Amino acid sequence: MPRRDRNKFVRRGQLIELDIVDYAFGGKGIARINNELGNFVLFVPNTLPGQKVTARVVKAKKKYAECKLIDVLQKSVDEVDLNYHEISGAPYINLPIEKQHQYKYTSTMDLFKKIGKVTDIEDYFDEFVASPNLFHYRNKMEYSFSAIGYDHENNTDVDEFTLGFKRRGTWWIGDNLDKDSGIFDKQLEDSLIEIKNYCEATGLAPWHAPKREGFFRYLVVRKSFKTNQLLFNLVTTSHQLSTFDLNAFAQFLVSLFGDRVAGLLHTINDEQGDRTIATTGSITLIYGEDKIVEELLGLNFEISMKSFFQTNPKSAEKLYTKVVDYALEDKDAVDNSVVLDLFCGTGTIGQIIASKSNNTKIVGVDIIASAIEDAKLNAKRNNIEGLEFYAEDVGKFLSKYPQYKNKIQTIILDPARSGIAPKTLNKIINLNAKRMVYVSCNPATQARDTETLINAGFKLKKISLVDQFPHTSHIETVVLFEKQ
Repeated sequence: MPRRDRNKFVRRGQLIELDIVDYAFGGKGIARINNELGNFVLFVPNTLPGQKVTARVVKAKKKYAECKLIDVLQKSVDEVDLNYHEISGAPYINLPIEKQHQYKYTSTMDLFKKIGKVTDIEDYFDEFVASPNLFHYRNKMEYSFSAIGYDHENNTDVDEFTLGFKRRGTWWIGDNLDKDSGIFDKQLEDSLIEIKNYCEATGLAPWHAPKREGFFRYLVVRKSFKTNQLLFNLVTTSHQLSTFDLNAFAQFLVSLFGDRVAGLLHTINDEQGDRTIATTGSITLIYGEDKIVEELLGLNFEISMKSFFQTNPKSAEKLYTKVVDYALEDKDAVDNSVVLDLFCGTGTIGQIIASKSNNTKIVGVDIIASAIEDAKLNAKRNNIEGLEFYAEDVGKFLSKYPQYKNKIQTIILDPARSGIAPKTLNKIINLNAKRMVYVSCNPATQARDTETLINAGFKLKKISLVDQFPHTSHIETVVLFEKQ
């Protein structure tokens, strides 16, 4: 068959109106084309059953296509109107939270049935943990400056100074955030238009993505829920930097937010890549402190601009509590023993387990050296002993330290979205631990690893879902495995 005839339904790059009729894991709405040519499925992320949308085809296969959402033309009957500025990062904010939970639960259970081969997964379901804060829950936001805006009335891009988020489906068009999005800090976002006006009045240009030029690039803000303070990072190029008064900008922020301003940092980023922190750039403290302090389950953590930290700290407390509860369910297997905390990040889970157990040694391993440095500092700050942290690839660490084989009863796993590499998972299995608590931000890869663990003699004992990101498709899962 000639190549041009491989797909009879759609072509790559085509803009198409679709009715969303079903929902798949990861927030992929499902549309269908049924005609004399046959049946065809289209997946559109961040959509809901009942919506009519405009989408662009990005990948066209023989039996299905993957699309990118461009616009929601008609809302679902399940959605309600809220007085927030709609942003692409919160596609389900108008959907009642009970419906959001239902979609997340059903699609996650389906994953474990199809990928993990656990056909009776509902029998092991423990709890759906909701976020304590449904709105204004995030502790970090990155706002982009852009020289290209969007005219909503005429549906076209325009030359204008913008500060907000990229328009859905584009990388070159900015969209002003004129008021609270309902996701981050209300006072900050209600004042973002004033910050935009201040920057625009300087006469310095915002970043022009296609031309790769301009001065203002990003405004990054971190928030402490413990102190209610805000830490700012203004990212610019070095072009005409001498004409911009950074100290005056700091005082302008203080005039808006008072003693909520913990500090202002300035980052120079002359690279063309679309990221806030340049590998070759510099970061300078202009005003106040370069860190804020956050509290999780009674432990204090210093957070810098570069630190990894849970985006929804109040929900993270719920997540960590569930992990620790699973780990300490058999406390005899933890007390007076060594617990491996693999892919440990900044070591929060290990610290909590150490603080709640007796004479337990926690060995934390993560490949990100800066996270391990933060872990060591946080453990010292919280006066928690019995912790060792290694900045190593987990697989290489297990090969380098074979003495842990047959000596470990409990393992904590918290890998990245890609899950655990097969060779590394086999090394973890060969430790012959009795119990594993596996935390995942991507249930699809966790379900894949679940089949491997079950085939290796582990039994899935419990699974809980934790909603760290309301109004998005993301869900965290915590699974307890025990050796049969």
